[in-house]
Amino acid sequence: MSQTDNIYSQPLPQVDSFRFDQQVVQVFPDMIKRSVPGYEKIINSIAMITQRCAQDNSNLYDLGCSLGAATLSMRRGLINKQNCQIISVDNSSAMVETCQQYIQAYKSDVPVTVLQDDICNVKIENASVVVLNFTLQFLTPEKRLSLLTNIYNGLLPGGVLILSEKFIFEDTTSHQLLIDLHLDFKRSQGYSELEISQKRSSLDNVLISDTVEQHYQRLQQAGFKHNELWYQCFNFGSILSIKD
Repeated sequence: MSQTDNIYSQPLPQVDSFRFDQQVVQVFPDMIKRSVPGYEKIINSIAMITQRCAQDNSNLYDLGCSLGAATLSMRRGLINKQNCQIISVDNSSAMVETCQQYIQAYKSDVPVTVLQDDICNVKIENASVVVLNFTLQFLTPEKRLSLLTNIYNGLLPGGVLILSEKFIFEDTTSHQLLIDLHLDFKRSQGYSELEISQKRSSLDNVLISDTVEQHYQRLQQAGFKHNELWYQCFNFGSILSIKD
């Protein structure tokens, strides 16, 4: 059962860098729902995209799976597909342990393998759907192209990548307004100014965002010719990339 996120509700003598540890795992569903506008919309849409784009006899990957929300959504989308399996990967032992419990709690004929590993070490093979749901932003920028190239090479023709991220914007006026709207969203979810400030400090140099244009450029370098922003809410959104 998810607990309420109050990790940053009291003044901390030192704000450490954000980590996906047991403390975060316990509150993660509440944290991400109250921090990422449009998160539930993206998760629900992953099932719809999977239903249309998943191919029989293929693998599906959830890279940076956290507690498996995208995994479970893909699973729902595979209802009429044959001989598919999902491979979910996260480098946090606390996340993986709880994710396995969540996956086991929802019965399905679709097999799911949950691995604890660095997603950059996982070879993508025979894939029809790959999900990076707010994951790439936690990799150092120099590792991002290599990962996307690995994904492209492992996708079947017609396979898709769902890439959800927090964005920055080149136009400073638009950028500031979208940041302010995101902060208003967090306030509307009950976060205090102290919580917002301390969480932001914890993510400094941990979460490094790109512009939409930077994402497009990198995806094209990886081999993807068809890239579209299919969803955006304030400074969060999701790109759909299709392999020829």
